[in-house]
This record gives sequence, structure tokens and C-alpha cells, in this order.
Amino acid sequence: MQRLRRCGRMCREPHGRRHASIAVEKSCVLTQNFCVSAPPVLDEFDHRLLEALQADAGATLTALGEAVGLSASAVQRRIQRYRRAGLLREVALLDANLLPAITLVAVWVRMERGSARLEDAFRARLRAAPEVQQCYAVAGAWDYLVIIAATSVAHYRQIAARLFVDEAAVKRHETQLVFDVVKQGLALPTRAAPRRRR
Repeated sequence: MQRLRRCGRMCREPHGRRHASIAVEKSCVLTQNFCVSAPPVLDEFDHRLLEALQADAGATLTALGEAVGLSASAVQRRIQRYRRAGLLREVALLDANLLPAITLVAVWVRMERGSARLEDAFRARLRAAPEVQQCYAVAGAWDYLVIIAATSVAHYRQIAARLFVDEAAVKRHETQLVFDVVKQGLALPTRAAPRRRR
């Protein structure tokens, strides 16, 4: 299995099921900061509460408490702890189905070897580009997988010229247009996978 290292900003993806009539929805997501040396210790209530928050961040404290077996005040204290620890933040999500034109593109990138400075500059450019939704450094034949949201194919070509074609650190890039979105999600698992019994 390829090992993915997050190099971009948090993906702003639609929730999927609750977008029939609104274009903007509040959502709670778990921040994916892999450099944290001491992640917060989570108990069973934390796991259940984080799962409920990721499913519906708009739920009231009372509703969340009833779902996980805590009082509303206890839920509020835990949410405040998540925020202080950097584990949870809120973002506004746009429903792509309600926007006039969205073209999603997956771009595989292979880098030139031997210049850490140029590669650091390349990463900085991707982080700063608003069209870049996700960026992963990957193992294998390619060095990066970049997910881009554009308004058209012509718009994507402009983005590619700015990020990849005129970039000295890029040896090659390959573009794959997304025809259909089978699934988009933000929820992250908070529990370790159970070990198989032998």
C-alpha cells in the first residue's frame, strides 16, 4: 500500500447527502497534522462524539449529548478541548452540484532530482494555489498526486501552465480528468483498527 503524506491544505469537499437545497453548509473536520508529537488521548465518549460531529456538525449540544450519552455541558467542554488541541476546526463547504461548472482534475507529478530548495518552493506554490484542493507526496513511480478544482478545461490548462509547465522542479506531469464523483468524504477514523485474531 502506498504511504501518503499530506502536503496541501484541507480538502473542501461536499458532504454528499444534505445538499438538496443549500449551497453552503457548516462542517467539522479533523485536522490532518501528522507532525503533532503528542496527539490527544481519546476515550470511548471522544470517539463517539467525534464520529457524530463529523456526520453532522450542525447538531445541537443537546442532540450530540443524547447520541453519545453525555450532558450538553460535557459535550461543550470536549469540543472546546478538541479545538484547543488543534484536532477539530470548522469550515464552510460548497455543494459542487449547485455551482454552474466545476471540473475536477487529478494530476500525477514527477520531480527532478537533487534540489530540495526547488521542491520546497514547488510545495509552497501548491499550498498557496486556491485551485489545489489536495496534494499528497506518494511512493512509487510518481512523486505527487494533486487534486485540482477548475471551472473548465481551459481554466485547468492555465493552472497547469502556472503550477507544472513553467516549474523548473517538475520533470513530468500527467493529467486525468474526473468524469464522475463516486464518493467524496471528510470523515476520518479515530480508532485504531482491531487486530485480527490468529
